[in-house]
Amino acid sequence: MSYKILLFDLDDTLLDFGANETDSLNKLFQQHGYTFSDELFQVYNSVNKQLWADYENGNIVLDDVLNSRFSETMLRLGKVVDGIEWENMYRELLGNGCQHMEGALEVCQSLSVSHRLFVITNGITQTQIKRLKQSGLYEFFEDIFDSQSIGFQKPSKEFFDYVMSHIKDFNIKEALIIGDSLKTDIKGGLLAGIDTCWINRKSPKCSAEIQSTYTVTSLVELYDICTPIK
Repeated sequence: MSYKILLFDLDDTLLDFGANETDSLNKLFQQHGYTFSDELFQVYNSVNKQLWADYENGNIVLDDVLNSRFSETMLRLGKVVDGIEWENMYRELLGNGCQHMEGALEVCQSLSVSHRLFVITNGITQTQIKRLKQSGLYEFFEDIFDSQSIGFQKPSKEFFDYVMSHIKDFNIKEALIIGDSLKTDIKGGLLAGIDTCWINRKSPKCSAEIQSTYTVTSLVELYDICTPIK
C-alpha cells in the first residue's frame, strides 16, 4: 500500500512519556519537600488513572482531572495541598521533557521528505506542542491534532472524523495511523476505517478484538511499510 498521510501518536510512540513523567513527578515532589518514592508513585498513579477513566466515561470534565489529581493524592497521605498550583508546576516540568523514543528523529526526518506527517494525541495542547518543539520534531509535521482542542479523545470516532475533515485532500485509503496503544490508536483506526500500524515494543499479547493492519517492534521498521512516494 502506498501511504501518503501518516498519523503519528505522540506519547510512547515518538516521545518517551514514561521517562518524562517520572522525571517531572520526581522534581515536583522534591520541590515541595517530599521524597518521590515508589509507594508515592503508586498512590498518584491510582488516583490519576481513576480520574482519567472518569473523564473518558463522561463523568467529569478535563479540568477536574488536572486540578484535583495532586490534591487527592496528597489527601490520601493526610496532607492538604493546592491541587491547581501543583498541576501548573507539573505542567511546566512536563512541557520541558522531550526524550525521544529510539529512531524517532531519524524516522520523522526521513519520512517527512516523501510523506505528509501529522500528530494525533490525547493530550494537553500547550504541553504537547512545547514538547514537540523542544524535541526537534515539530518542523516535520504539517499539523497537530490533540484531544483538548478537539473535545474528543482517541479512540472515539468523533476524534478521527475531526482529523479527517481538517486535513486537506484527505484520502482514507492513503492514510496510516501509527501508535503504541491498542485501546486508543489501533481501536480508533478500526472505528474510523483507517489502516493502522501498532508499535509493539513490550510484546504484550495481541487482542482478538483489536487487530492492527501491521505490527512492528520499532519505528525504523516503518521504512518497510511506508515506501517512498514516487
